[in-house]
Amino acid sequence: MIKLRPATLHDLELVKHWDTQQHVIDCDPDDDWDWETELGRNPPWREQLLAELYGEPIGFLQIIDPYLEETHYWGKVEPNKRAIDIWIGEAHNLNKGYGTSMMELAIARCFQDATVNGILIDPLKTNTKAHRFYRRLGFEFIEEREFDGTLCYIYELKRHKISI
Repeated sequence: MIKLRPATLHDLELVKHWDTQQHVIDCDPDDDWDWETELGRNPPWREQLLAELYGEPIGFLQIIDPYLEETHYWGKVEPNKRAIDIWIGEAHNLNKGYGTSMMELAIARCFQDATVNGILIDPLKTNTKAHRFYRRLGFEFIEEREFDGTLCYIYELKRHKISI
């Protein structure tokens, strides 16, 4: 039902529109994704993906290798991890199970690489719905951390906690 495909410059106006949606801002208030530049880049440590429901775009996923990522956003992190950013584009698509499906696809994609031993996420400390969502998927709380002045909770899903 939901499929992931690479995001491209053809998706520029759509993702910029999604960035203006209040529920997206509430989850990621400080980030400027610089879409015009980033959608045209394909570094080996990152995948930017659009989720489509029967061919219609509904959400965005980014999977990075936080050890290799060039800005070192995650700070000192062990190799063999992945980190995921996710959001649903339009509010009317929330609470329909699409985020769960998107995360299940992303988790499977991350763990296709046999060397990957854990997946990190960093929802805002205030985003209690996201905390419940990630715990339901098997992520475990690691720590509270500040990223550029924003408090986040760090969760990790370890490979040995899932059945692959």
